[in-house]
Amino acid sequence: MIVLVGFMGAGKSSVGRLLAARLGLPFADSDLVIEERCGSRVPEIFAEYGEAGFRVVEHEVIDELLRGPDAVLAVGGGAVEHRATWRLLRAARVIYLQVTYEEALQRVGGDAGRPLLQRPDLQDIYRRRLPAYQSVATLTIATGGRPAEAVCREVVSRLAPEPDLPPGPQAGYAR
Repeated sequence: MIVLVGFMGAGKSSVGRLLAARLGLPFADSDLVIEERCGSRVPEIFAEYGEAGFRVVEHEVIDELLRGPDAVLAVGGGAVEHRATWRLLRAARVIYLQVTYEEALQRVGGDAGRPLLQRPDLQDIYRRRLPAYQSVATLTIATGGRPAEAVCREVVSRLAPEPDLPPGPQAGYAR
């Protein structure tokens, strides 16, 4: 299992899809799984249940996905702030896709599907999450000014093979 974390706009979904295709693994985005299960979009879930309610559902979904078959999993930018989810991520192979605040806003600015963009303290949230991303990461990749394909290539090149796995197309990527 490979988990991608980072602030919104870091490229988790774009890089995740490319990485999954490159490694021959399925791709999952925890936000999309949550929307499918709840029958509502993330902003609607936030509006109805608040962030705390959303994080409980998010934790359950991430826990289930991490227990499932190998995949590339992109998790929401705030997942690391839920203590139980943070503990789950600490036990996984996590790649932190690092993006500056300015570039994140450039990439996602104006997206009405991102409730966080409405927050006046967004830059404080960004700063608060940085240590949490770093604390769960087994690998950190800077994404600034780079296309998703270049980031994907770097991830693949930096994933170290695990010695107990047989050689093959997915050696070093299973967990």
